[in-house]
Amino acid sequence: MFRTGLVVAVLLGVIDLANPFTTDGEHPPMVIALITAALGVVTIVGAVPAWRSRSRGGVVAIVVSRLLSAVSALPALVVSDVPGWIRVLSVVFALITLASVAMIAPALRRRATAAA
Repeated sequence: MFRTGLVVAVLLGVIDLANPFTTDGEHPPMVIALITAALGVVTIVGAVPAWRSRSRGGVVAIVVSRLLSAVSALPALVVSDVPGWIRVLSVVFALITLASVAMIAPALRRRATAAA
């Protein structure tokens, strides 16, 4: 389950990297596209140690960057001039993000230490 969540998160990160190249400058604004691209980089970089050793830092980086990326899409739901298909995509990507975070986040639980 953990690795599936990682793969989904990385795919979402790669999609975020494409935002500056696919925006029309308004939907999303270029600033938001650049921020989400940076969050995509954080996700991809964090995935390397998370995949290799379930590094807590890597997992935290992925969870935080994915959640921030999902939050950055929420204004599309309330701004009036956003096309309907972009609203639908925003909701779909937010739900996929939540699912990937739900698969990854349990790795943040502290492992029980064996009694000495």
